[in-house]
Amino acid sequence: MIVVIRRWFEHRSAIRRRWQADARRLAAAEGPNAYYEAQRRAVRARVRGETAEFYHWAKVAAEIARISPQAEMDIEMVTAIVAEEERRSG
Repeated sequence: MIVVIRRWFEHRSAIRRRWQADARRLAAAEGPNAYYEAQRRAVRARVRGETAEFYHWAKVAAEIARISPQAEMDIEMVTAIVAEEERRSG
C-alpha cells in the first residue's frame, strides 16, 4: 500500500512541477500578457475537449497570478479571450 501511495504522490508532484515550470517559462516569455496567454491556452484545450490540458493551463494561469507581479489580470479581457476562442472553434 505504501508503494501505491508513493507512486501517486510522485505522479502528483510531477504534474505540479510541470505547471509550475510552464508558468515560469510563460511569465518570462510573455511578461505582462502571460496570464492572458495561459487563459487562452486553457480555453483552447476546453473547446477541444482536452480536460487534462484545460486543468493544466488553468493551474498555469493561477501560478502566473501568484508569481508574477507585473501580470495583467483583467476579467473583461479574459471574457473577451474566451469569446474569441469559442468563436474561432465554431
